[in-house]
Amino acid sequence: MLLLKEGRMIKTKQFHSFRDVGNPKTVAKVYNAQKADELIFLDISATDEKRGFLLEVIRSVAEECLIPITAGGGVRNMEQARELLQSGADKVSINTAAIEDPSFIKKLSEKFGKSTVVVSIDYKKNDNGQNEVFVCRGKKSTGFDPVSWARKVEELGAGEILLTSIDKEGMMMGYDLETIKLVSEAVSIPVIASGGAGTVQDLVDSIEIGRASAVAAASIFHFTDQSIIKGHSFMRSAGLSVRI
Repeated sequence: MLLLKEGRMIKTKQFHSFRDVGNPKTVAKVYNAQKADELIFLDISATDEKRGFLLEVIRSVAEECLIPITAGGGVRNMEQARELLQSGADKVSINTAAIEDPSFIKKLSEKFGKSTVVVSIDYKKNDNGQNEVFVCRGKKSTGFDPVSWARKVEELGAGEILLTSIDKEGMMMGYDLETIKLVSEAVSIPVIASGGAGTVQDLVDSIEIGRASAVAAASIFHFTDQSIIKGHSFMRSAGLSVRI
């Protein structure tokens, strides 16, 4: 998963502590060469700045990479979604807009197809120690718990869920396997586990224990000697079906 801020690739810890990790086009070319299954670009400052996704990033990456691209950040209407798809994205991810207007999920699904719509669910422990969905980079509470919200977005036509633990994000201490499993077993659509991978075993655990359909990772590839090639190989050796 590739986070963008002001056109640069960054990495965060618990959605804070921004660290520049390079040019998105360059990083995408590396991941493409290592045969990543998919690239997920999230423009994390788009919503705060009340603008759409930086389309030139997707255009430049799509010219170089042949793997599927999911893009999100600041998508609030049908035209912005259309522009992303026309610029080279294969799927559109929405988050804040889905909370503010759940019917937007259905509209996107009906217009562009269910397989095109990814709903991003970011959650963390609230003051009561309960998991709660947050938006606006984890700053705004919603009152929803991730399991019930996951069921709702599936009903409305989401094709996939990108599930991110804010508490685990960037910490490289493993995924929140318990919540991943709860959400994965509550819906029939694919759940992509995100937030916390620090070892290749974490990738396997998210599938075998968390029952996720796929895993998203960043820090493990940015800051360790692991690579997508090594991750694929380890998962294959663990008996998981992956493309090599």
